[in-house]
Amino acid sequence: MGLCTDQFDHPASEERPAASTARLTLLLSYTGGDPARTVADAVEQVAMLLAPFGIASVVAGSGEEAAQVIQRQRIHIAVVDWGIPMRREAQPGTPAGGRVLQLLRRLDPAPPVVLVRPPQPVARDSARGLSEALREGAFAVVDRPVHPETLLEVLRRIVRRHYRNHWPAA
Repeated sequence: MGLCTDQFDHPASEERPAASTARLTLLLSYTGGDPARTVADAVEQVAMLLAPFGIASVVAGSGEEAAQVIQRQRIHIAVVDWGIPMRREAQPGTPAGGRVLQLLRRLDPAPPVVLVRPPQPVARDSARGLSEALREGAFAVVDRPVHPETLLEVLRRIVRRHYRNHWPAA
């Protein structure tokens, strides 16, 4: 039942190569399928809108893919869907979003993370989940359905706060 694999048990090492170009790298992860289509649509639209500004968007459809991206290159900002599966072909089960958040938090420097979660039916669960996500290091929590405008506004706030209104160079 655990989400542990060797790949997830160790933080990305110092040997991780830097991005090859001086671009902001944005990790976008989302669950596939019809229920999460709005997340996928928003992620794809945001990636297309930011590309002309020199922002490289890397999409991961599973926890394993996200771990590989994190090991391969520096991530400046991450958008993580809580419901992302461990493996792309896996049946719905325990989501890997929490594990991806932990991996990102272990990086030095840890990138700001936007956590996308399913709608919360009970206000108490919503408040508890929000508090837990913020304690785990999320910069912001966005409930589904996600709209590109919402993601862009959160990304603008991240750039203002974490990068002093300038895109970071790799």
